[in-house]
Amino acid sequence: MAPQDKNTPPPLPEPLRVAVADSHTHLDMQEGSVEEALAKAASVGVTTVVQVGCDLAGSRWAAETAAAHEAVHATVALHPNEAPRIVLGDPDGWSRQGAREAGGDAALDTALAGIDELAALPQVRGIGETGLDHFRTGPEGIAAQERSFRAHIEIAKRHGKALVIHDREAHDDVLRILREEGAPERVVFHCYSGDAEMARICAAAGYFMSFAGNVTFKNAQPLRDALAVAPPELVLVETDAPFLTPAPYRGRANAPYLVPVTLRAMAEVKGMTEAALATAVAANTARAFDY
Repeated sequence: MAPQDKNTPPPLPEPLRVAVADSHTHLDMQEGSVEEALAKAASVGVTTVVQVGCDLAGSRWAAETAAAHEAVHATVALHPNEAPRIVLGDPDGWSRQGAREAGGDAALDTALAGIDELAALPQVRGIGETGLDHFRTGPEGIAAQERSFRAHIEIAKRHGKALVIHDREAHDDVLRILREEGAPERVVFHCYSGDAEMARICAAAGYFMSFAGNVTFKNAQPLRDALAVAPPELVLVETDAPFLTPAPYRGRANAPYLVPVTLRAMAEVKGMTEAALATAVAANTARAFDY
């Protein structure tokens, strides 16, 4: 692939005959307008998107965007990597807000209060993405992450909203904290990254598993094994756009209109027809996010 192709959006896939939802996207990080993204997605049968918040500003934006567009539902949260930045500071400005001073636990409490306020809005269908990330946060940030995760679980339960989990290299700790706190009624493992054994644990607990474009990657056999054992009634599809673009477009920007590429690969893994999986995924997403 020539380097300039990296900037060329992938072509529109063949439309799905049964409409589905992108259960996890970041429209605020994608090129072009929300209207364009939604129109392009709808043209291939992706008629609903869940816009996910990662910090207070992004969560407010998600709630406003969902209020303005019938096809958009919002989730609100402080991302697991956001919590340590609030508490310990972010001298490198790695997040989109530039360099930040350490605010301590008081600053985290203030931010959580802001999420709690947004959680009450009717267009906010979930609390997420929250959870744990042992990949990007060192041991010094783990306490802040855990405190934030536990607070988000409490917020989800109090408001009766879905809990959307970001779990990166932290499977055992995420499952442990869900057990300790008592999981909300509806839990979604976004960009599911566990193996088949963990998929069985999630299935037994009734947790939804949302698969992203990385299920199509060559080295992702453990993910496909997990998808193979995940019950059809607990499976969702997502883009996590602009990240995790499915093969053969890996390396280019992802967008909700590419859901059909991932869904077709998933149907093959599950030995289901495209229509049967799309029908299940559409119903599951509506059930998970209660819309």
